Amino acid sequence: MTDEVRALEVGRGREPERSCARELKTGFNWSGHARILLLTFAVSAVALVLIVAALNPYGNLPWSFTGSHVVMDDNQRFQYPALVREKDYDSVVVGTSTSRLLDPELLDAQFGGRFLNLALNDGRAWEQSQLMHLVQSEGAKLHTLIVGLDVVWCDQRADERRITKRGFPDWMYDVNPWNDFPFMLNGKAVEIAGRKLAYHLGLTEARISSRGFEVFVPPDASYDAEKAKRKIWGNRGHRRTAASKPYVASDAERKGWDFPALKWLDADLGALAAQRVILVFMPVHIAAQPRLGSDVAAVETECKSRIAGLARRHDAYLIDFRRHSQLTIRDENYWDNLHYRLPIAGQIIDSLGEALKTGGAAADGTWHVLAQPAGK
Repeated sequence: MTDEVRALEVGRGREPERSCARELKTGFNWSGHARILLLTFAVSAVALVLIVAALNPYGNLPWSFTGSHVVMDDNQRFQYPALVREKDYDSVVVGTSTSRLLDPELLDAQFGGRFLNLALNDGRAWEQSQLMHLVQSEGAKLHTLIVGLDVVWCDQRADERRITKRGFPDWMYDVNPWNDFPFMLNGKAVEIAGRKLAYHLGLTEARISSRGFEVFVPPDASYDAEKAKRKIWGNRGHRRTAASKPYVASDAERKGWDFPALKWLDADLGALAAQRVILVFMPVHIAAQPRLGSDVAAVETECKSRIAGLARRHDAYLIDFRRHSQLTIRDENYWDNLHYRLPIAGQIIDSLGEALKTGGAAADGTWHVLAQPAGK
């Protein structure tokens, strides 16, 4: 383009055209932008590694700059291994959410020792077994082991249903902490690290106590009986009736029932060798129990019988609260069909102490001792 033409174009208010070559030469700097992106990514990655390494959100890394582990997340599967490895206990509770309201301080007073409550929300039998194995692998010499039993231990497909949608971090439960770090380079770990930093700055409180205890149900003062009844029964009628014709399984049928989780329990009790073992079928509401006389009830009865035999082999107690009783038939004792109110938890601990002293059964039928150590 000549100077005369360029001047004419400018005079008409138009920018002169540029050649493609000039546009490419003076346009967007792609290589510079890419370098900035790469540098930003590298700085972010280094920051992520440093944050996770410094704050150790799961307490599982082989160092700590912030003292004892603080539980800042409510997925207990990822948080309890650190509490186990701190070894500030000589007695343990394992179970599902039906055991989570057993207060370690009340258990201390009832049975002696120092309790750690490791009960898991929706804990599958295999997950509970992994926790017991971890306690054993850490060399703990237990004074008392309490296993809160639920239907998961009698699940005939327990070996297929080992974990829940919450996931389970196998890498936290092995003996090598150095292989954990690659699994922690993610947003969730950074989020928990941030909560942990807020805790150490005095801006928030721990999610769960260092003894694994949390009152996860609403304040008892807010209890609404009608709302609880709806949660307990759903759309069903507010009562359970026994089967008109009780189901009777043949010997061959009973022998064919397989409970895979009982093999894990047998092995765990043998490996832990606690001074005192208390197996407890926890008191869920009758709405969550099998219908009396049904085929499902027959399977559960057989499972209880096998656990009783297992308990006797290990000189353990087996105490059954999972039965129709004055405790489990009353809607007002429960928030839903699985979770009793906080005062009931204290009563359960007192009842366990009584059961160990007296054996037999409660006068009101709330509990029955199905097995106890030889000589008791």
